[in-house]
Amino acid sequence: QVQLVESGGGLVQAGGSLRLSCAASGSIFSINTMGWYRQAPGNQRELVATITSGRSTNYEDSVKGRFTISRDNAKNTVYLQMNSLKPEDTAIYYCAGRLDGAERFISWGQGTQVTVSS
Repeated sequence: QVQLVESGGGLVQAGGSLRLSCAASGSIFSINTMGWYRQAPGNQRELVATITSGRSTNYEDSVKGRFTISRDNAKNTVYLQMNSLKPEDTAIYYCAGRLDGAERFISWGQGTQVTVSS
């Protein structure tokens, strides 16, 4: 079993930045692609960014050029650097993990709240 713990959320003004972290522990051999999802009230959960074991990245269109996903394998940690934040980025952000090429994410964190004020 894998434990994922997010941190770094908070309240920030529009145009500001935040960096989210996700620390993995436990049976981390069972996951190697990491992703960040978010869910705003009344909205479906959406995939924001992913990074594979080979550091290939992918982003949802609305965050391209503003968000950067990265990983530090020595620390078993994945980051989401969020710049030029907008009020519509307000959501709970979840870290998730799966095997490279797998269809579904199998491990999830508890989420961290990001609130962007206008």
